[in-house]
Amino acid sequence: MGMVKTEITLKNAWDEGNVHKGLIKPEAVRSVTITAIADTGAMYLVINEEMREKLGLSVIEKRMANTANGQKVQCNMTEPVFVYWKERRTSCSAAVIPGAKYILLGAIPLEGMDLMVNPVTQELEGAHGDEVVFPLLSYYMEH
Repeated sequence: MGMVKTEITLKNAWDEGNVHKGLIKPEAVRSVTITAIADTGAMYLVINEEMREKLGLSVIEKRMANTANGQKVQCNMTEPVFVYWKERRTSCSAAVIPGAKYILLGAIPLEGMDLMVNPVTQELEGAHGDEVVFPLLSYYMEH
C-alpha cells in the first residue's frame, strides 16, 4: 500500500475551550491546515517541534517511541490538540518527534474520527460510511 495523504486541520484544544468560555475570540485560536500521511502503523498523531510551537502546545510528558526503521527515540507528548478531517473532529495528544519530516495521522486519531484507509482507492473514508459510529457503548449495552 502506498502513502495515503490527506488534508487535516490541527487546533490548540485549550484555545478552542477558551473561545467557548468567551475568554478569547475565534480568530485567536492557534491552528494550522496541513497535509498529513494516514499511517495505520503509528499510534498517535506525530508532529515536529515547529508544528508544536505554531500550535502553542505544552509538553506534558516524555515517552520512548519506536520508529518504522526500528530506532528508539525519546519524544515529547503534548497537551490535547483537536484534529479535523472534513466534518469530523477528535482530540488527542501529539507525539513530537525531533526532526520529523512528515505529520502522521496514526491509529488513535483515525479511530477517534471513525476513519479507515481504503486499500483500493488509497484514500481515507468513514469506517461506517458517512455516518460516524463509535463502539463506545457496546460494553454497557451487553451488561
